[in-house]
Amino acid sequence: MPALVHSSPDAEDLVSRLRRVISTVDLNCQCRVRLEGALDRFTALEHRRQARQAIANAREQRDQIIARLAFLAEIDELTEQEPDTSVFSETAALFDEIAVAAGDAAKSVRICATLSRQKYGSAASRDREASANIGSA
Repeated sequence: MPALVHSSPDAEDLVSRLRRVISTVDLNCQCRVRLEGALDRFTALEHRRQARQAIANAREQRDQIIARLAFLAEIDELTEQEPDTSVFSETAALFDEIAVAAGDAAKSVRICATLSRQKYGSAASRDREASANIGSA
């Protein structure tokens, strides 16, 4: 049986579908408010979990880059007349690996930024909706 993997978009999709179904059910106000609060907490916890994973990955990629930079220190000893030309291929490969690690780290940091915007954006949206509902009541 395949392992269940929950990514943030999957969790958000699930919560969104649950909210749609619940909106059609006749629940008393207190029950609906508690259920909405539970769904909000679940979404927030899922965002935090995803952000922690993304930050951990960015740190791991940073460590990989640091390790490869130590090997690049030898580039100062290279000359254009290097008898062993394989050293140029190895050096190029190190730069390629650093580029991949940097790209992966950048993607992880962008995920954190997106999750942060969703966290603060959705809270502000709920506050506006609550204010509008209070004003119309």
